Amino acid sequence: MANLNRIKVVLVENNKTGKWLANELDKSPCTVSKWCQNSIQPDLNTLDKIAKLLNVDVKELLNNTEK
Repeated sequence: MANLNRIKVVLVENNKTGKWLANELDKSPCTVSKWCQNSIQPDLNTLDKIAKLLNVDVKELLNNTEK
């Protein structure tokens, strides 16, 4: 499976943890861990919330999939 998001990288860049993100979004740490591992993807509304919490543009959370 392709790495579609950069959530884990952006969390590290912002000195935040998956547990912090889970608490902020009222999601389980397991769900956030799966996002960080790219085994599942957050919906667009959640992705927007993540971007706002981390003060980044949504585009920074996504990998460029063009070849």
